[in-house]
Amino acid sequence: MADESAVKAPAKADKKASKKKKSFFKGLKAEYKKIVWPDRETVTKQTIVVLLVSLALGVLIGVLDMIFKFGINLII
Repeated sequence: MADESAVKAPAKADKKASKKKKSFFKGLKAEYKKIVWPDRETVTKQTIVVLLVSLALGVLIGVLDMIFKFGINLII
């Protein structure tokens, strides 16, 4: 008797795990369909903005670095 219940328990657990996986992927697919992807023009504009802001911050950090280096060299 103990052997039969031991065999049935993993089979039930496997079925539950399989149902959970299927349910998860169904939900994932449903959520994926809700995503509104931007058009090419929007992506291009946002990419340009990100590049320009990155460049501006790089220049700002470089200028501040040179100012601090000059100030420290005056002190030393």
